[in-house]
Amino acid sequence: MKTWQKSVLIVLGVLIIDQILKFWVKTHMYLGEEIPILDGFFKLHFIENEGMAFGMSWGPDQGKLALTLFRMLAVLFIGYLLHRVIRGNKPIGLVISLSLILAGALGNIIDSLFYGLIFSASQWGSYQPAVFLPPGGGYAPLFHGKVVDMLFFPLIEGRYPEWLPFLGGRDFLFFRPVFNIADSSISIGVFIILIFQKKFFAHKDEPEKKDEPEEEPLQSEM
Repeated sequence: MKTWQKSVLIVLGVLIIDQILKFWVKTHMYLGEEIPILDGFFKLHFIENEGMAFGMSWGPDQGKLALTLFRMLAVLFIGYLLHRVIRGNKPIGLVISLSLILAGALGNIIDSLFYGLIFSASQWGSYQPAVFLPPGGGYAPLFHGKVVDMLFFPLIEGRYPEWLPFLGGRDFLFFRPVFNIADSSISIGVFIILIFQKKFFAHKDEPEKKDEPEEEPLQSEM
């Protein structure tokens, strides 16, 4: 299988898994609903955000539009880099990493672009999931859809001791962020690049040229 074909399979695979899970959550869960998966250590917890990784947001409508446009430009840039890497026969690990980052960025952009058009709004505690292609239209115009998050790993829950300044007596939770497959794909891709950057970006040194011995001047015979 050619390198570009592996890249396409990675991007399509991540996108399909990401969108299938988001579609199911959007049409089967209401905002804030939780479904325990692994004895409290892993849950499906449905929330929505404005498009930044791990549930962060960036301003109201203008910020949302600017973020979506910025991410589209970023996707074009990543796609260009991936093309150059494949054409340059770079290490397959770098191709895989950039493919994961590209797939994750595309997955969340799809939400931002189209989910507002094709779904009704999800409501907190409504016990009524969103409707796909509602008769009255979606909840937001193009570019203003919200990104669906659902992966939640509350690994450690507890309470800070009373004697601790400022935080004493308060509840704590690790790991708090709720994210999705696309976020995971981006994080894994970046992590691989950071770990293997020396290997991926190593410069191949040209063989040093050996100094040729200088010719001794001919001595004239007496």
